[in-house]
Amino acid sequence: MATPSPATSRSDAAGFAVGLTGGIGSGKTTVSTALQALGAAVVDTDLIAHALTAPGGAAMDAIAAEFGAEFKAADGALDRARMRKLVFENAAAKQRLEAILHPLIRTATEAEAARLAPTAPYVVLVIPLLIETGNWRQRVDRVLVVDCPPEVQIERVRQRSNLDAEAVRKIIAQQATRQARLDAADDVIVNQGDLPALFRRVERLHALYARLAATRRSGGL
Repeated sequence: MATPSPATSRSDAAGFAVGLTGGIGSGKTTVSTALQALGAAVVDTDLIAHALTAPGGAAMDAIAAEFGAEFKAADGALDRARMRKLVFENAAAKQRLEAILHPLIRTATEAEAARLAPTAPYVVLVIPLLIETGNWRQRVDRVLVVDCPPEVQIERVRQRSNLDAEAVRKIIAQQATRQARLDAADDVIVNQGDLPALFRRVERLHALYARLAATRRSGGL
């Protein structure tokens, strides 16, 4: 597991921050919802990305200028299906899209975390690309990875979408490897379908994070 970054490596505006990540279908939302129910503040970068690419979203003018007006749907939102197809087939296009979105996502995430920090013992940042986008590691105090075997990921994504197994495998192949996530983790939750065990692990981690956050506030970290 990773050695936690020193507290001095990032801004304390968001208080004590946990970066939650995992592959597609691992159960990040289940874990973040459970932590939120226990009192944590949660900022989901996927929701921020959707807002940025919604009708009138802050990223849409730059995306249209970079990729063309055809990547705007009739309502002014991002044509997600068209963009998804492009970036799966073209690594350079993926990098161009990320160059637009990632700075905006980081800025919005940090602002929302700072806004929520006074209302909760600690903040959870749900960051699917935490490993792939390396500078997130310096912005959090702990990395929490939600883990499960690839075959479980595939089945979960198939059940909730119209994608076949091969399409899900291609998505998984474009993400950080399972081992890379585990190597970067300070904490791991294994989510293979045993919800009582998962929630017990969540409760233990919540207690740990609340204790570490309290120590930070008292000047001990």
